[in-house]
Amino acid sequence: MSEESESLSVSARDARGVTPDRLLHTGGNDQPTAEDLVLASGRDLTPESLEWARRRLSEEGRSAMDKRLP
Repeated sequence: MSEESESLSVSARDARGVTPDRLLHTGGNDQPTAEDLVLASGRDLTPESLEWARRRLSEEGRSAMDKRLP
């Protein structure tokens, strides 16, 4: 197993097409965006899904994201 330095420049996706955990921002201190919620729910980014996410965030706040994460 190789050890990778966190200071290295990292692309948004690794070689297998999976976003590394260190690039996801779902900490309790940040405010999720509509895009964050759409992606966390497994939906495609479309105008309709973004509108759905905006409504959820408006109605549920941070808990909208917490409900969709494992």
